[in-house]
Amino acid sequence: MRRRVGSASAEKTVSSGIARFTADPVGDSAHPRQGRLIFGPAFYVEFRKAVARLSREQDANVKKDEPVNVLGEPLKPCSMDPVTGYFRDGACNTCAEDEGNHTVCAIMTAEFLAFSKYLGNDLSTPRPEYLFQGLKPGDCWCLCAGRFKQAADEGVAPKIKLASTHRRALEAVPLEVLMEHAVEDEES
Repeated sequence: MRRRVGSASAEKTVSSGIARFTADPVGDSAHPRQGRLIFGPAFYVEFRKAVARLSREQDANVKKDEPVNVLGEPLKPCSMDPVTGYFRDGACNTCAEDEGNHTVCAIMTAEFLAFSKYLGNDLSTPRPEYLFQGLKPGDCWCLCAGRFKQAADEGVAPKIKLASTHRRALEAVPLEVLMEHAVEDEES
């Protein structure tokens, strides 16, 4: 563990190799709610392993819907970096408990991220307390089908990957709308 006290800002840094915490000092120690936790690359490697383990455990307890995409084919992965999906398994899998219907594999744009933030769902700001790095343009993410439909209606919907979009998205978004926003190259 490393500890440093800066002279001008009176900042303390504590590092364990996995995460670093910076805060304004309160006496001799920093109160966790007064600073911010900064995660390093080693943390995210361990986090992904833990997520995969928990996902396997959760899979045994929750009945997932059949992994079929909107084209009637097996559902393809959406993203593992950042790890996405209701189950945080990298795919837009869903189940009855997924009230948000996180089934549309979308490629984030600055315009969509600003739209979502304006509506109260800030996807771009890191939230370390939820182990969320924040999204940036180009990241793939499993969106709520209703939010995607709303963005499409407003003309700010991001491109999507049809092969990675779960068929349950069709409950909220017509296939024609999804196809209008599909990327040509699914590897994008």
